[in-house]
Amino acid sequence: MTAIGSGGRWALWVLRVASLFCTIGCTVGPDFVRPKAPPVERYTSGAEPTATVRADGKTQHFEPGANIVADWWRLFNSSKLDAVIREAVSNNPTLQAAQASLRQSQDNLRAGYGIFYPQLDANFDATRQKFSPVRFGGSSASSIFNLFTLSTTISYALDVFGGERRVVESLQAQVDFQHYAVLGTYLTLTGNIVNTLIAQAGYREQIMATEQIISEIREQIRIYEIQEETGIVPYSNVLSLRSQLASIEATLPLLKQKLSQTEHLLATLVGHSPAEWNPAEVDLADFTLPLDLPITLPSDLVHQRPDILAAEAQLHGASADIGVATAALFPSFTLNGSYGFNNTSFNDLFRDTSSIWNLGANVTAPLFHGGSLWFKRKAAIEGYNQSLANYRQTVISSFAQVADTLRALEHDAEFLQAQSQALIAAEEALRLFQANYDAGIVTYLQILIANGQYHQAKIGYLQALAQRLQDSVALFVALGGGWWNSEEKVLGSS
Repeated sequence: MTAIGSGGRWALWVLRVASLFCTIGCTVGPDFVRPKAPPVERYTSGAEPTATVRADGKTQHFEPGANIVADWWRLFNSSKLDAVIREAVSNNPTLQAAQASLRQSQDNLRAGYGIFYPQLDANFDATRQKFSPVRFGGSSASSIFNLFTLSTTISYALDVFGGERRVVESLQAQVDFQHYAVLGTYLTLTGNIVNTLIAQAGYREQIMATEQIISEIREQIRIYEIQEETGIVPYSNVLSLRSQLASIEATLPLLKQKLSQTEHLLATLVGHSPAEWNPAEVDLADFTLPLDLPITLPSDLVHQRPDILAAEAQLHGASADIGVATAALFPSFTLNGSYGFNNTSFNDLFRDTSSIWNLGANVTAPLFHGGSLWFKRKAAIEGYNQSLANYRQTVISSFAQVADTLRALEHDAEFLQAQSQALIAAEEALRLFQANYDAGIVTYLQILIANGQYHQAKIGYLQALAQRLQDSVALFVALGGGWWNSEEKVLGSS
């Protein structure tokens, strides 16, 4: 019992010393400081737009500093869109992989915290040995015996210079990086789905308009062929129309291929192969253009866009790596001990006379490593400089993306305004030709030509309308998507 008591007192002394070292210990290396937001108040050169021109009866207004809702795609008021996004969030493999990476990093962090606790292990060993006293200078005969050993060992690394704390800090930065990687994946996924559905609707309506044009040109050719046979028009008119028909027919397979690609892309986004998923048909009329567009301030954007925050987390990890490399230049301290029983008879193994124990301390100081430790620290510093440059580039690129989108929305409205006027003019011309045809003033051929011009104008209008919707999507994505308002269903973390 005396040995056990002494061992307990020694263990208590070890814990007190460990607590003392933890109290007086320091953490070498730089403490991470979050980069300041760039000193800019707007995204574009010159005055930023406050509203677009009125196009197709709608004006979009920009609201600086307004909040972005988490489910921003609901502003497009499409139940079909909502259904596709719900399915994609549940089944998309890329999002699931990002969520698994986040959980992996969280478990690695929990494992890293284990360094702050004593490491306790148990060991049982049973051997049969032959011992010869001759090797130690004796002259007695050798003996053969069994040896049973049961012991526990405990060791505790004193983090005097904070190297282990910096390792855990780096692991925490990795968790933060994966956290924002999940949010970035989610934002990209939702943005791609909305854009793809808009493109799908646009291609489908363009195909319908193109097929109508082709039908009308074929009717024109039929009339010209009759007139050519009676000598009213030259054959060159027929050839000209046939050439025009061939050119327009050549655009139809391309549009159909693009439509197929959008359908296949949607299938992969929702986690299915194209053969096992039937997309719902969506028209451009199913989407409502958001009229009030929130604009995040630049100083807030750097704390909200997932890619900027991910770059910041990488910068934090690089800063912690400097501390790890710096701590490696200093001595390391370890306390260790063991307690157990050792006997040649298993039945007598737990007698007091069989008890064994030891306590000790270890200090390892690096003296000469050929400069490797020093240059590893320099490499860590350059790694930090690289991450800092990457962070700055990410911020600059993000600001440029917002600026591009703001200007695009301006120009989209102007383009749509012009296309709308062209469509209205073509529609009015067709109406007048129809009235004149009814009055016997113009020929049916002139009606067909006017109808073709109307459908050409409609195709241009559909393209402009789809582009305006897609650039509205791009703005929400460029501003971070409002994930900070609700992220519980996104992370999938443990």
